[in-house]
Amino acid sequence: MPARAFRIAALRRVINGTLYDEIPNAFHTEKNDAGEYVPLRNRRPSVRYALCRLVVDDSVSMLFSEGHFPEIDAENEQTKEALERLVKEIRLNGVMLDAATRGSVGSVVILLRVINGRVFLDPMDTEYLTPTWNPEAPDTLLKVTERYKVKGKALQDAGYTIKQDALQADHWFQREWDATAETWFIPQLVSDDKPPKVDKAKTVTHKLGFVPMVWVRNLPGGDTIDGSCTYPPEAIDTNIEIDYLLSQGGRGLKYSADPTLLIKEPAVGNDGSMIRGAGNAIVVGSDGDAKMLEINGTATAALMDYVKMIREFALESAHGNKSSNEKMAGVQSGRALEIMNQALVWLSDKLRISYGEGALLDVLQMIVKAADKIPLIYKDGSKVGRLGSDKPITLRWPAWYANTATDKQTIACTLTTLADAGQISQETAIKTIAADYDIEDVAAEVALIAKDQAAAAALEKPKITKQTIFRNADQMVVGSQEEK
Repeated sequence: MPARAFRIAALRRVINGTLYDEIPNAFHTEKNDAGEYVPLRNRRPSVRYALCRLVVDDSVSMLFSEGHFPEIDAENEQTKEALERLVKEIRLNGVMLDAATRGSVGSVVILLRVINGRVFLDPMDTEYLTPTWNPEAPDTLLKVTERYKVKGKALQDAGYTIKQDALQADHWFQREWDATAETWFIPQLVSDDKPPKVDKAKTVTHKLGFVPMVWVRNLPGGDTIDGSCTYPPEAIDTNIEIDYLLSQGGRGLKYSADPTLLIKEPAVGNDGSMIRGAGNAIVVGSDGDAKMLEINGTATAALMDYVKMIREFALESAHGNKSSNEKMAGVQSGRALEIMNQALVWLSDKLRISYGEGALLDVLQMIVKAADKIPLIYKDGSKVGRLGSDKPITLRWPAWYANTATDKQTIACTLTTLADAGQISQETAIKTIAADYDIEDVAAEVALIAKDQAAAAALEKPKITKQTIFRNADQMVVGSQEEK
């Protein structure tokens, strides 16, 4: 396997909560079966704080949650309406949330599948995927190869015929996507150096004419395959430090709640050094003294203060959300929230480049191209039709934080002033507030406004009668009654 497979798998364990699964000893296990002292580093923490996962979840939510998902705009009105309907049917915001979370380790792949005319999207981890780029167009995939090791027993459970003596042996599992097919290969032993044979029964040929995948690099940096991880290495180290500190603090509080003194042989390790801990006592001479050494409230407060301090440092290095309830109490507008969480906004803004203007647009364009190649249908069976792949597609992003009533009043006054001065059109003004008032079709909204204005004007138009004419004549004509 390439070295990147190990690196990405290790980073993924941090956010999956499986970082300590290989450590066999629980944190309360002070001695093993042989009576030997178990160092803290060889114990699983009993308290875990998912700092890195919080940074990922907060930044991803700022990208594709229900209130932050961008609106699709296309020059072709039919394309826009079709894509908006497909986005809801395939739950594209959920797909992109999953993709951005998986890709936080460096990269992710979004696979397009067309089954019986319907569109499906699947995010895939990239540990075992290797892309091949077109040398004449470095941003275009020629193929993507999936290859990893699996035991023969797992393959047998999946329906493959495996020899009895090879059930515990490692096999290569491999498949490949290109512009014409999804090619499966028959699994073979790792020790077998022969080229793999194509599994014709599982291979699927498509007519798309392009690799049905979007390869997403997480953050600027990295290499041509993987981008930079959302959470830096120093944040991982601090996360581990917090877990062990909190676990040790909890252990000390338990001993403090029910202290017990046990005199044993001198509490020394294999190298002769004294082992410190609440589970060991120090043996003194006849003229000496023995006292209970236990944690007190001051030590607990100092521990928590230290944990809070290194948490702040880790969030600062990872551009995470450092807001607190005390700070939130004085916030009066969406702009104030944005300024308070500026670091998180900057992180999400960089992720928009990779997952928004990059991946999301590529996915939409891939669907449009597929509609020109294959007859697509909606969930109810109606036809999607050709969508015009030669027309550009753009995204309109909402504000980072929802506007308050005061914000909306200020925006309304500004837009009214600009529209009255002829500096913006009514359509542009409506696009500006579309996200706040859930306006999906701007053109239809403009037509409704024009209709309402015409109806209001008709009601306000005065009705001319004989009395109205005489009253106007009294005001306009100066002279005798006969002249009037």
